[in-house]
Amino acid sequence: MRVKLGKADFAEREMRGYEVGSKAVVVGKLAGKYKALDDWCNHAGCLLSGGRVEGNCVVCPCHEVAFDFDTGINVTSREVCDDQKAFQVTVEDGELYVEGLEPDAP
Repeated sequence: MRVKLGKADFAEREMRGYEVGSKAVVVGKLAGKYKALDDWCNHAGCLLSGGRVEGNCVVCPCHEVAFDFDTGINVTSREVCDDQKAFQVTVEDGELYVEGLEPDAP
């Protein structure tokens, strides 16, 4: 499913979290491109959007695990938590859209 998130007006290396029903995604702008991951850390339940960007990764604020913003792969410690789901982001007419976010079940 394709979901509109809001304005594509981020500063370079800025991140924002978005809630879509019961789901949450973190979107960041790196090297001029928008990227998105599942925002909920699958280990500690923290919001990755409360973390920081380091290189091409978002670092979890709860336990410092880094996830590659392109792939969602945990690049720090495979024992601590699993990979995050990555989503494609597109920009049309100045608006951000995320692809592949499944809607809530009725």
